[in-house]
Amino acid sequence: MTKEESFYIGYITKTKGLKGELQLFFEFEEYEELDFDVLFLEVNGKMVPFFVSSYKLYENKTGLFYFDDVDDIDKASPLVKKKAYLPLSQKPERDLNEFYYTDLKGFIAIDETLGELGEIIEVNEYPQQFVATVNYQNKEILFPLNEDFIVEIDDQENILTLDLPEGLLDVYLNP
Repeated sequence: MTKEESFYIGYITKTKGLKGELQLFFEFEEYEELDFDVLFLEVNGKMVPFFVSSYKLYENKTGLFYFDDVDDIDKASPLVKKKAYLPLSQKPERDLNEFYYTDLKGFIAIDETLGELGEIIEVNEYPQQFVATVNYQNKEILFPLNEDFIVEIDDQENILTLDLPEGLLDVYLNP
């Protein structure tokens, strides 16, 4: 299994108890629909399979997992902060008209005032909003993705047109 053959679902946040239970925070929106027979964790750049012996999902985008052969805290601790993936074949189908902010990764961001900002290299979900990351003038800048700032999403040309508040990027450009 390679990263290209899988999709990211979240990461291990912490251990729980002494018997190897791990908490997973889901960054994948429809995590309740996923099948958890085996999870792939990125360990030293490799996708390592971990067979799930049991799990319980929670409303707060987390789940508690027990893996086969991870039966104590000493075996579980090295897995904390590891990214979790599932095979692409297990990714739920979406309606063609469904669009998520995370789909904007790879789009070119264009501000109506500043012009082209660059390619969106990452979209992260935070408790209050989604935030896009772009390399602009050799600096990594972040800006919120919300309806107030988005003018147009052209999913044919992969262009996101924005009207960012004046001075928002000054925080990054003039520290």
